Amino acid sequence: MARPLWEVADVIRIAGSKFWDGVGRTVSWAQVKVLKAIVCCRTAALGGHRDRCTCCGHEQITFHSCRNRHCPKCQINAREKWLRKRQQELLPVEYFHIIFSVPHGLIPIIWQNKKLVLSLLFQTTAATLMEVAADPKRLGVEIGFLCILHTWGQTLQRHPHIHCVMPGGGLSPDHTRWISSQRRFFLPVKVLSAEFRKKFLESLKQAHCDNKLSFRGKCAPLADSNAFARFLDPFSKQKWVVYAKPPFGGAEHVLQYLARYTHRVAISNHRLLSVDQSGVTFQWRDYTHDRAQRMMTLSCEKFLQRFLWHVLPKGLPRIRYFGWLANRRRGKLLPLCRTLLNQPAPAANDPYAAQCAKCPRCQGRLIIVEQLRAVQTMSSAYRRGYALDSS
Repeated sequence: MARPLWEVADVIRIAGSKFWDGVGRTVSWAQVKVLKAIVCCRTAALGGHRDRCTCCGHEQITFHSCRNRHCPKCQINAREKWLRKRQQELLPVEYFHIIFSVPHGLIPIIWQNKKLVLSLLFQTTAATLMEVAADPKRLGVEIGFLCILHTWGQTLQRHPHIHCVMPGGGLSPDHTRWISSQRRFFLPVKVLSAEFRKKFLESLKQAHCDNKLSFRGKCAPLADSNAFARFLDPFSKQKWVVYAKPPFGGAEHVLQYLARYTHRVAISNHRLLSVDQSGVTFQWRDYTHDRAQRMMTLSCEKFLQRFLWHVLPKGLPRIRYFGWLANRRRGKLLPLCRTLLNQPAPAANDPYAAQCAKCPRCQGRLIIVEQLRAVQTMSSAYRRGYALDSS
């Protein structure tokens, strides 16, 4: 993929003091660290290493990445490493994709209690899927799946939702058989929606009773239990959105599909069309009009404010595993699933080949010959005679 013309780091540099004067007082220290990491990522400020090709002897300096999970640059490499590991877990069955969303009216409460309520979103989503799948009237199986949290929409508005990807079937209760779902149908979305709504609202009520929720600003009156109950009552009568996408075939399509959802940030650098003092213009997809491509322009300050909405609290994972794919159960039950499906054990990946970069001249292997501190990479005297690689 070609290198983008503009990056989120450019927006941060251009906004400068104007951003801090406008909304800087409302920015948390965690959000400040994200902005600093993005600006410094793959620049001389973080140091680097000198690489040499084992074939042609070409040398270059590669700057270090910030490895922040909100950085658009770093997520590309993190995604590739994650996908290589998931390749070992794929089963020879169809896979399904189900999306759970919460009503827009709950967003103020979620953002004031982000770590707690987003964790509840994971838990209630997983509990809903496992409970409905285990019902003998449905599939009557134990399922294994992964959940991916996204908190944004195409225009960077707040839109928390969970993407769930799972094999079409599961283990029988006694773990002696693999039971497959119907070819084009996994679980009824109306049943999932009603159960998800019930579990999520009950979790919110329990969190309120346990005094785990905080309320500020316009939400302050909701600290009263009666006011909170009246606030939640309309949501119990709404239809909550649970969307099941058509199955995307067997295991050969799963990794390509997952690559579009895992390790994403609120906006990628490739969606930025122009960045200057007048604002940021970016591309977005309008799903209400047949996925039409559209453009939007925001001021740099407004763009960064929306971008920071989606910085996750420390310790809140974006990807979680449940059922027989949960970390404590995967080692025992995943091989059992392969055995029941007559699937041979996957070949081990070559970790050395996966980690080695390629020479831009001859495509040979680049090896690290020297680690460099920031003061060295920023020294023009040292850089003389070497190519610089910050991609």
